[in-house]
Amino acid sequence: MSAPTTDTVPAGPAVRLGLRENLPQFVLLVAVNALVGGMLGQERTVLPLLARDEFGLAGNTFMLTYILAFGATKAVTNFFAGTWSDRYGRKPVLIAGWLIALPVPALLAWGPSWGAIVFANVLLGVNQGLTWSTTVIMKIDLVGPSRRGLAMGFNEAAGYVALAATAMATGAIAAHAGLRPEPFLLGAAYAALGLGLSVLVVRETRGHARAEAALHPAPANAEHQGDLTTGQIARRTSLTDKALSSASWAGMVNNLNDALAWGVFPLLFAAHGLTVTEIAVLAAVYPAVWGAGQMLTGWWSDHIGRKHLITAGMLLQAAAIALVAAGTSVSVWAVAQVLLGAGTALVYPTLLAVIGDVAHPAWRARAVGVYRLWRDGGFAVGALLAGAVADLFSVQAAIWTVAALTAVAGLVVAVRMYETHPYT
Repeated sequence: MSAPTTDTVPAGPAVRLGLRENLPQFVLLVAVNALVGGMLGQERTVLPLLARDEFGLAGNTFMLTYILAFGATKAVTNFFAGTWSDRYGRKPVLIAGWLIALPVPALLAWGPSWGAIVFANVLLGVNQGLTWSTTVIMKIDLVGPSRRGLAMGFNEAAGYVALAATAMATGAIAAHAGLRPEPFLLGAAYAALGLGLSVLVVRETRGHARAEAALHPAPANAEHQGDLTTGQIARRTSLTDKALSSASWAGMVNNLNDALAWGVFPLLFAAHGLTVTEIAVLAAVYPAVWGAGQMLTGWWSDHIGRKHLITAGMLLQAAAIALVAAGTSVSVWAVAQVLLGAGTALVYPTLLAVIGDVAHPAWRARAVGVYRLWRDGGFAVGALLAGAVADLFSVQAAIWTVAALTAVAGLVVAVRMYETHPYT
C-alpha cells in the first residue's frame, strides 16, 4: 500500500503536515540551504591552493588545520543547534547562524595570516552547524513521516549542488583574477541574502513537530518514547540503538571522506601538474553528482527502505576513493569523482531519514543534533588522519587508508543496522 502524502493534524486547522500543504515554505528552505552550501563551496577549490601558494605552508597536517577547525566547531555546534531548536525555536537559531557568517568572506579574502583563515573556518563551522541543522529539522517538521526521505533529498541536494557550482565558479574566478579577494565576494553575497530571507520570510516550524507528536503512535520500543533527557538521547543515538548509532558512525566516515576530497584531492591533482581550472572542475564534479543524485535517492529510500542504500553507497564510496589513489590522469579521476558522488548521494539523505524514522518528534531535533555531531566530527578526524598518514607515508597512502575505513563502515551497516522505514 502506498504511503499517504498528507498527515492531517487534529490539533488545529492551521498546522498541517505534508509537502503539498507546506510547499512555499519548503521551497524557501531549499533555497536557504542552497545559500548555506554556497558558503562552504567558496573554499572548496581555492583554500588548499591558498595554503600552499600564498602562505607557503609545508606539511599536509598543518595545511589541513582549517578543515580540523571547521569540522570540530561544526560538530559541536550541531549538537547545540538541535537542543536550542527545541528550546527557543528553529528560526532564531537559523538567524543566529547567518549573523555569524557575515565576517567569514572578508576574513578569507583579506585575512593577513593563516590564523585568520583558521578563525574564519571556526566561524564557518558555527554558521554551517546552526543553519544546515535547522533547515534539516524544519523540513522534517513540515513534511511529516511519509515524505521524510524526499525532504532530506531536496535539502541535501540544494546544499551540495550549490557547493559544487560555487566551487567551480570560484575556481574560474581564481584562474583569471587570483586566489583572493575576488573568489570570496560570492560568499559575501550569499551571507547577506541568507540572512535577509531568514529574517523576513522564513516561518517557525516547531508547531508542526508538536502537532506530529500529538498524533504520534505509542512506540513498540519503550526506549523511543517522548520523555527522554538530552543525555539519554545522546547515548541512544551514539551507542545503544543499532540504527541510530550505526547511522552516526557511518555519517562520521562519510564526512571523513569529504575531508579527504576537500583537503587532499586538490593537492594530489596539483602535484600531477593539473591547472587551477582542471582542479576546480574535478572539485565540483563530486559534490555536483552527490547533490543532484540526492533528489532521486531520498525519494527512493521512501519506497525501498534505508539500509541497503546506505550499505551500497558506502561500498561504492570505498571503490571510488581507491580509484583516486590508483589513478594518474584527469579522465580516471573524473570517473572516480562521479562514482564518489553517486555513493555519497545514496548515503547522505538516507542517514538523515533514518534519524527521522526512529526518533520521536519530541526529541527528534536533539537526535539530529547528536547525529550531526558525530557526522561532522568526521571532518576533524579526516583532517588529522589524512594529514598524519600523508606526512608519514604519502598522499596515496592516506587515500588508500580512508578507502579501507569506508569499506569497513559499509559492512558494519550491513550487519548491524535494522531497517527503519515505516512503510516497508
